Amino acid sequence: MLSSVRREFDRVSAYPLTTYYLILVSVLALTSLGLVMVLSASSITSYDGGEGSSFAYFNKQAGFVALGIVLMVVTSFFPLHTWRKVSWWALLLGVVMQASVFLPGVGKSTKGNANWIQFGGFQLQPSEFLKIALAVWLGAVLASKYGKMTTFGHAMVPVVPGIIIAVGLVVGGNDLGTGLVLMAMSLVCLFIGFFPWKYFLLLFGALAAVAAFFVFSSQNRLQRITAALTGHADQTASDVTGQAWQSNHGLFSLASGGWLGVGLGASREKWSWLPEAHNDFIFAIIGEELGLLGSLAVILMFVALACGMMRVILRSKSRFVQIATAGLFAWLIGQAAINIAVVTGLLPVIGLPLPFVSYGGSSIVASLLAVGVILSFARTEDGAPAAIRVHKDRVRSSFAVLARKRKK
Repeated sequence: MLSSVRREFDRVSAYPLTTYYLILVSVLALTSLGLVMVLSASSITSYDGGEGSSFAYFNKQAGFVALGIVLMVVTSFFPLHTWRKVSWWALLLGVVMQASVFLPGVGKSTKGNANWIQFGGFQLQPSEFLKIALAVWLGAVLASKYGKMTTFGHAMVPVVPGIIIAVGLVVGGNDLGTGLVLMAMSLVCLFIGFFPWKYFLLLFGALAAVAAFFVFSSQNRLQRITAALTGHADQTASDVTGQAWQSNHGLFSLASGGWLGVGLGASREKWSWLPEAHNDFIFAIIGEELGLLGSLAVILMFVALACGMMRVILRSKSRFVQIATAGLFAWLIGQAAINIAVVTGLLPVIGLPLPFVSYGGSSIVASLLAVGVILSFARTEDGAPAAIRVHKDRVRSSFAVLARKRKK
């Protein structure tokens, strides 16, 4: 019995398109669940906020999901050399868009975060797309410099200036959470790209110093850290809007869910008790309405996505693919881990959405676009092109059989 199961597992694992379908199915499952939970978590806020409908946020998110899926499908067919060619232009466009947040009349600040641009009624967070550009650019540059980074100048240029510009523009807009994600992406890409250790440690120290400076120079961030380290003990009856309010109510939401949850749509915390219930703290609503089992299902979906991305890294022969995918892995999986750790009280509140699940147009479109990039990489795995041709032939044969039956 066990031997037959093992043989079947080995057969499925060796199939060239397993990686492709593992990534695609897990992302579609997360996105579908995200739409359902956005509707549930935002219904009260949407109606109470003057939108006139409990479906207002859901309708916007559904539109963004549709756009993201179209972009994901289209980019999944891009050949590998296309990503290499556009890598410099992608980073340049991402930097220009991020720099435009500082232009009067274009940049927009939301809750102290100045990383938005607005044209009329259209609003965009360029840092989400800068993540994709940085990963692809680092993949292309580090792959071309592999084995040649023997001197300080050759190792540092243009890698380090590109990282500093990208991170600096984001942190300059007071978005340290996204800045930390970009730092993590950069370090992972450098590690996978065999960046020389002495320069790697130097850059790691510099980025850590920058992060520490922005943390300790902000009273708000220090209070968040203190609230997390003290077990939210600063929350008192007279301090109902303190730093621990959101964290405490996130934990209340998770605790009240039990094993199976209170039922879809039956959350109590979403009734204006838990801030950002449909966004950064949507995992708390999942825990409350779907219980521990629902929360574990979400985590398992991210584990499946992580396994798919790891397969791309391990099975690809292209160093560009390995480095770029590692950077996107650090973003999507790393940010998911941070978000869940924040909601469960393991980390201080940072303000990062749960990829594919949280509400946010820029976030969902950029995340699905990143998956399109990864899927295009997965299609280059050994044996994948032949397997795709076999699938196409089967589809054509099926349509031909159906056509003959109709004629009869």
